[in-house]
Formats: sequence, C-alpha cells, structure tokens
Amino acid sequence: MKISAKGRYGLAAMTYLARNYEAGTPITIISISEKLGISKIYLEQVFSLLKRARLVNSIKGSQGGYQLARSPREITAYDILASIELSLMEKTAAAAPDKMPELDRALAARVFDPLDEAIKNTLSAVSLDNILTAIDQEKDADSLMYFI
Repeated sequence: MKISAKGRYGLAAMTYLARNYEAGTPITIISISEKLGISKIYLEQVFSLLKRARLVNSIKGSQGGYQLARSPREITAYDILASIELSLMEKTAAAAPDKMPELDRALAARVFDPLDEAIKNTLSAVSLDNILTAIDQEKDADSLMYFI
C-alpha cells in the first residue's frame, strides 16, 4: 500500500487540528501551511475532501477556518485516508478471469481480501488521539539526556 502526498498531508493537517481541538477556535489553512510547511493550494484540495467526508467543519469570515467535526478520539486514520485516497480499498483486478477464474477467486480469498481487511482494521484502530499521544512520547524521548 502506498499513501500519496495528499493522504500524508491530510493526516498531518488533521493531527494539527486535533492538537488544537480543545481550544475550540478555527484554524486557517494558511496557519496550517506555515506550521507544517505544506503548500496552501494543496491543503485547500485536501480540506475540500475532508469537508465532503464531514471530518471537518468550515467557519466562514475573518475569524474563520477549520475545526474537527468530531473529537480526536472519534476520528481514525482510516476515516481520513478513505476520504482522501480514492483507491485506498480499490478491489484488485483479476489476473486470469477468462482462463482460470478459480485462480482469481483463490487469490481474492487468500491474499487480497484478507490484506484489505487487515489494512482497514489497522487504520481504524489508530485515532487522532493515538497519534497525539505518540507525538508526546516522541517529544519525551527526544528530551532525554544520557550521561556517561
């Protein structure tokens, strides 16, 4: 599985919104762009998909921006990637449909369907809240000093 730049940027931007969820104030695309070093135009495309999937709410006006539509523990990596990666769970094309359809059914049953299920389960088990916890753990690990 390969996640596109759009998918990676979507995860990063949603994590940034999750970090600021408790403040309750909308975050502009410009501030996300500056903080994460991601193109504003690219983020606009990403947020259009996230808004369509009802993962973010947009607030209009001078104090506007984007907010998570649900709490960080209720939004998963699967929710985000499924809204951005249009081919995330695209069915694998048949290898030999005319000559050996039983091969295609066996491959689907033993390889492709279990793989798709494992990917979905793994991504569904990771919430934005989990990612925030991992960020904090990484920060703590970076701040450790070792004395010899």
